[in-house]
Parts: sequence; structure tokens; C-alpha cells
Amino acid sequence: MAIIKIKNTDRQLEVEDNSNILRNSLRYDGDVPNRCGGGYCGTCLVKIEDGSENLDNIKPAEKKKVGEDLLEEGYRLACQTFVVKDEITLSWDKEMTKKVQRQKVKKVST
Repeated sequence: MAIIKIKNTDRQLEVEDNSNILRNSLRYDGDVPNRCGGGYCGTCLVKIEDGSENLDNIKPAEKKKVGEDLLEEGYRLACQTFVVKDEITLSWDKEMTKKVQRQKVKKVST
């Protein structure tokens, strides 16, 4: 089992390994902001505060919407990110989310 700690809501979710952050937030009332669920809107932008080594690889949709710089700072899209094992801690910031939502989708080479 994996653990998702959510700083904004002071929630701790016990979830299956290899499970999606946003889906688990919806299932267990974690309150991660969301709108589209497909990596297009940027509403579910979260910052991985701790445990990034316990996540799956960055998806092309994240590279396009979030950009390399923010990804390197630990930002991920909850709809695209899976907790592989162990424990992560995440948070979100409304101002950063607005910034990402306004960004145009970038072309990314795969």
C-alpha cells in the first residue's frame, strides 16, 4: 500500500500501489482541485513536497502543459501521476495553478 499525504487538507490517503493521485483524491475526499482529468487544463497541478522517487515517469501531457522548468521544481499534474509505492506528500498553490492554466500548451519532442 502507498500513502498520499495532502498538506492543504491535512488528509492522509492509504491507496493501492501504482494508483493515480487524482482518482484517489476523488475517491477518498482528498480535495485535489480538478476539472478535466486529461492533462489539458492544469487545474490539478500539485507540488510534490516529498517522495518524488515514489512516482511514475513524467508523461508527455505534463511536459506540454507544465513545462520542463516547473517539472524540475517538483510540480506534476495529479491526473497524470501515479504513486508507485511507499509515501508522497503534496500540496497545491492557487496562484501557481493559475499561471499554468494560462500557459499555452508547448510542443514537446518525445
